[in-house]
Amino acid sequence: MSKYVIGVDFGTLSARALVVNVDTGAELRSAMMDYPHAVMDKQLPDGTKLPPDWALQHPQDYMDCLAHVIPEAIRLSDISADDVIGIGIDFTACTMLPVDRHMEPLCFDPKYAGNPHAYIKLWKHHAAQQEANHITAIAKQRNEPFLPRYGGKISSEWMIPKLYQLLKEDPSLYESTHLFVESADWVIHQLTGTLARNACSAGYKALWNKQDGYPTEDFFRAIDPKFANVVDDKLNGALHPMGAKAGEITEAAARLTGLKQGIAVAVANVDAHVSFPPSGLTQSGDMLMIMGTSTCHVMVADEERMVPGMCGVVEDGVIPGLMGYEAGQSCVGDLFNWFVECCVPESYAKEARDHGESLHQLLTRKAQLLTPGESGLLALDWWNGNRSVLVDVDLTGLLLGMTLQTKPEEMYRALLEATAFGTRVIFDAFEDSGLPIRRLHACGGISQKNPLVMQIYADVLGREIRIARSSQTPALGSSIWAAVAAGHYDNVHDAADQMAGLLDTVYRPIPAHAEVYQSLYQEYLLLHDYFGRGENNVMKRLKRIKEQSISSAHIDQHEGGAR
Repeated sequence: MSKYVIGVDFGTLSARALVVNVDTGAELRSAMMDYPHAVMDKQLPDGTKLPPDWALQHPQDYMDCLAHVIPEAIRLSDISADDVIGIGIDFTACTMLPVDRHMEPLCFDPKYAGNPHAYIKLWKHHAAQQEANHITAIAKQRNEPFLPRYGGKISSEWMIPKLYQLLKEDPSLYESTHLFVESADWVIHQLTGTLARNACSAGYKALWNKQDGYPTEDFFRAIDPKFANVVDDKLNGALHPMGAKAGEITEAAARLTGLKQGIAVAVANVDAHVSFPPSGLTQSGDMLMIMGTSTCHVMVADEERMVPGMCGVVEDGVIPGLMGYEAGQSCVGDLFNWFVECCVPESYAKEARDHGESLHQLLTRKAQLLTPGESGLLALDWWNGNRSVLVDVDLTGLLLGMTLQTKPEEMYRALLEATAFGTRVIFDAFEDSGLPIRRLHACGGISQKNPLVMQIYADVLGREIRIARSSQTPALGSSIWAAVAAGHYDNVHDAADQMAGLLDTVYRPIPAHAEVYQSLYQEYLLLHDYFGRGENNVMKRLKRIKEQSISSAHIDQHEGGAR
């Protein structure tokens, strides 16, 4: 009788459960559900307005998704829940929430329903940039040894800046919070009744190190005296490695999900890192691009090196026994979607409808007819800031070289190329730091749906790229770790050998294209450093002017209404 594991991938907008044969890696069926509250970046459910750069979620959405996607995936797969031996989950990170002593999210309490800080701060909550800058400055002043492990800068997307923002803006709620936890760990608690913090998130998003632990109390006191005991007071709880068993499905969780009580639940993982084994990668020198709304670049190596602008290097953070590195771009698929939604004329929309294709398909088809450099355009891909290597969310996008003859497909291709140039900056930083990239694989929707993008990347990077077989690599990765946690495999290498795979497609650089892109890349670097390294901070000045203008407009509207 076949046995199965289930992986649940909690993404930015939806959750997906995947049923996988534990012996063959065959993917049966999956079920998906959008979060009812989606991403709250304008207002809370009660209408409370949110400031710029906020991005929140509602924890009830996660529970509603669990109650739907797991039973539905089992039903569609036509298997018995009795044959499921384990479950694993992955999450975006840092996606954190405040909870009380009973692990109940504070936003469930009616008295906090209108308080933005009581909700989940999603990974792309960027409102803690000032706090991140302050924490980075303190770490540099103190010459903190952990800072080089994070590329020399602390990101506003991480746990500590988000906690410090809360302390500064709402100290009462901060004090009322029993613990701050990753949403991944909170969901595991809902399934097992046990808080099992995952070391992966702690390492990459909360400055924790396997050898040294968290930064010292003196460091946190230097940030703010009221912040001195943040680790002991708000982040306490045992940390567990990936592949470990967090616990077992409780009776309540069995009723919620339709799973059998007592089956193994794996320690949670980060969506990008969990994608590594199902993409056929487990060895030193392997690099994976997880390409979706944003892109994460995950690599493993035998040794620890300091890479400028990386998002972290964590021992055992991706594959046990190896150093795991992360870098990334905050805006990739989101950038292409922005262009389609905001910058394409009706004539193109009509042409797409007439051909029975989406605007992405139409623009890709037209862009594919262009040769590298033909458009005369060059872009900086910072529409949602820069995650690596500049680590600055206040940077913004740029499109250079437009004329009255510029066409939408030329602009579209320039944006595709810009994301490839951004990736090359990251790759160059790794290799210049003594970490050669020996194998490059890709996964995620873009890698399977857009051959033009992948060929551009191969040409810009000058590398061969192979594509993961699964279109649902995070969910498959969570399934692989579930198989390890359930004891079906001794280690992730054995599990990946049986459950992972690649497509036959291989993208190889076209020499003539690579030569043109080499010239364009040099121009990209000039713009990258001019606008990104402080020589011209016009992007930041424009952002400040925008914020002041919006604030003044709100005051004028309020005074006008009062009169």
